[in-house]
Amino acid sequence: MQAWISWLSSLALVGGLISPAIAQWLPEASQPSTLTFPNDQPPPIPTPLPSERLRQEHQLPARDFRVPALQEDYTGSLWVGSWMGLTRIDPNTGRILSRISLPNYTLESLAQDRSGRIWGGTYQGLVRVDPRSNEVTTYTFQLPSKRVLSLLVDHRGYLWAGTDRGLALISPDQGLLMTTLQELPGVSANALTLDLEGQLWVGTLEGLVRVDTASAFIIGRMTNIPGGTVQALATSPQGSIWVGTLNHLVEIDPINRRILRTFPNFKGRNIRSIRFARNGRVWVGTEQGLYNVEPESGEIIGQIPDLPSSEVIALSPDTGNKVWVGTSEGLAWISQTTGLVRPHLAFVRNPPLTW
Repeated sequence: MQAWISWLSSLALVGGLISPAIAQWLPEASQPSTLTFPNDQPPPIPTPLPSERLRQEHQLPARDFRVPALQEDYTGSLWVGSWMGLTRIDPNTGRILSRISLPNYTLESLAQDRSGRIWGGTYQGLVRVDPRSNEVTTYTFQLPSKRVLSLLVDHRGYLWAGTDRGLALISPDQGLLMTTLQELPGVSANALTLDLEGQLWVGTLEGLVRVDTASAFIIGRMTNIPGGTVQALATSPQGSIWVGTLNHLVEIDPINRRILRTFPNFKGRNIRSIRFARNGRVWVGTEQGLYNVEPESGEIIGQIPDLPSSEVIALSPDTGNKVWVGTSEGLAWISQTTGLVRPHLAFVRNPPLTW
């Protein structure tokens, strides 16, 4: 500061850059001095406050934007099951209607029972949400495993829960565990669907298992599915079942338990989700992107660009005049009138600044 005043005084007196009045005000104006700079070291960085130290030493894990489950309810709302929790949105506008606080945020599957309640499969068991009040009920059933991967309500209204160690049958109205199928061939119940006879098909690590929904007895198996591990199932309007494996898309006849065809366009692709739309076409989600397929020929009509991730793990077509897409990096929708693709900004890691 002393050197700066001295330098300013010199300018004032010698260069005439500052008026005599200002020069007289400066305390050292009458004693010009050599211009110098202080060589002090910069001040030390202050020690972080305790809360800041905790954040630095114990960094929270990055938020996981994975969306493994989508479920439309009887009101037309869309429930989004993600690894951040459970959210109900208006699929027409994308507006968030409610966020449900769950005891475990890692959701893998969703289903709606006949009373309109939403069931969620988590890594810690089952939860049930009443959409009228958002009341959450947790269940401590003795499931084959707490890790619930798939859920399905059968024609009688009973809930099937597929875990990584077998199946469970639950009465959703009474909230009772009816039976379990722990000696499931292929062990893990990765995916579930019903055939036109009302029987349950289970996708496992070793192919397909058919289960009688009345008795919970195994009544059939298919171990010759290309790719072995089944990750996705969907029943077509004609009654065939489409099967997604680690590297194949397959169509089977569930009644005669035989393979009808495989799809060359999907050989080598990891199939994660399959859903039929009302127009008869099929949406196939893979780790390499989302495809729209003509079911008669099996030809790919188009691949959808600009999704939050190429890994597509959940689909809900014909919901709010959109196809809703859950990916490993967030949620997006596709307009069924314009084909426009947009991310839902509340469910993506790095939302775009502009649309």
